[in-house]
Amino acid sequence: MKIRSDILRVYREVHSWVGICAGLLLFVAFFAGAISMFEQPLQNLTSPQLDMPPPVPLSRTPDLLEKIFSTYPQARQTYTVLLAPDRSLPGRVAWPVHPPHGHDAGPMFVATLAPDGELVVRQQAITPVAHFIDMLHQELGIPLPHAISRPFMGIIALLYGIALISGVLLFLPTLARNLFAFRFREGPRKLWLDLHNLLGFFSLPFHIVMALTSVVFAFHDPIFAVQSRVFGTSHASPHPPTHTRSYPVAADQRSDAPLLTPTELVTSLETQAPGFVPTTLAYNQGHGGMMLRVSGQDSRYSMRGPTAGFATVDPRSGKILSADYLPGHQKTGFAILTVFFALHFGSFGGNAIRWGYVVLGLAGAGMFYTGNRLWIDARRRREKAAGLSRDSLPTKILSRLTPGWVTGCITGCLVILTAGYFCPDVMTVALVKEIYYAVFIVFIAFFMLKP
Repeated sequence: MKIRSDILRVYREVHSWVGICAGLLLFVAFFAGAISMFEQPLQNLTSPQLDMPPPVPLSRTPDLLEKIFSTYPQARQTYTVLLAPDRSLPGRVAWPVHPPHGHDAGPMFVATLAPDGELVVRQQAITPVAHFIDMLHQELGIPLPHAISRPFMGIIALLYGIALISGVLLFLPTLARNLFAFRFREGPRKLWLDLHNLLGFFSLPFHIVMALTSVVFAFHDPIFAVQSRVFGTSHASPHPPTHTRSYPVAADQRSDAPLLTPTELVTSLETQAPGFVPTTLAYNQGHGGMMLRVSGQDSRYSMRGPTAGFATVDPRSGKILSADYLPGHQKTGFAILTVFFALHFGSFGGNAIRWGYVVLGLAGAGMFYTGNRLWIDARRRREKAAGLSRDSLPTKILSRLTPGWVTGCITGCLVILTAGYFCPDVMTVALVKEIYYAVFIVFIAFFMLKP
């Protein structure tokens, strides 16, 4: 394929400047995003190990709930039956110590029964290390309020899309010749270029998906607000609700009717949604009465959340009230939207896809780093050709900022993960943030000041 040299020159300038403006921020997004593919296992790994008996059998959950409610009456408002307890929440039932705010439930009480039937309750402070890394990914490592960082992320994603398009157009004329080229003997610049092209070309579909979905996530509310005003349609939230919605109480949902036991609910779900494996039963006392949101997985379908799908269920009859987020049981519009989210989260195909996303995420981070190195080398060549004996100030700053930023991000994540593993009891949200940014700034300062 042939493209005129003047057009290629324009594409090269666009690709270079857009890439250099967004490259370091996107490095953080891709590196932290790769780690966040296993956020739940990392949360388990960095959570304190509670000293408590094993979870009671699911059939004994009603006895456990009765003792919890008599000792902790406030637990009736919001509590969760854990069908698959793990290290972070090792009991059969959990409820928040304080009323939940948004997506952050804070510390949790976890309960089970001792062998003699005595109630055992422990307080678990969920270590925020894994969640902090996920927020680094969402906010590009910039400590700004979420309301500001989200549209900023959308702008960076738009620049990212422009860099992808211009980069592909630059590479097309030499595709056949340079696709698998590794010019070890022609200096580091050629090697960085070959590596950058290889990483970018073979992960191009992945990068297109990430760019498009990131833009939609960032500008979801204004996009669908305009759609609602123009077409008179309603829109769904980009994130599954933290609490179930309130539905009118149906005839079989009388407030005096007893709640089904967890065992009966699981059996009912097996009949209505074969293949869906529930993991939590989250009860919430709302204005419309007691509501139940069931989280779970179905490996045959895409999931709306990063690790689960959801169903709203009548806790008194076991009937599914809403399947908007239930894998394999959604209407066409919701199913299409779910595929869109699943492509970003990697919430389909099990661990094989997750590991694939980890590799692609790390490769993307490598692509942005090599892009910065190429820009620095090209600028140095132009400055030497212009007669400069030393790097200009912008070149000097970027040549030092790039390794400092990259090393600071990688080391900061490793330090907070290590601290979370060895000292989970002391890791608070504020402390995790302070440790990461202290390491991050120290490495940037070191590379900026070193001879």
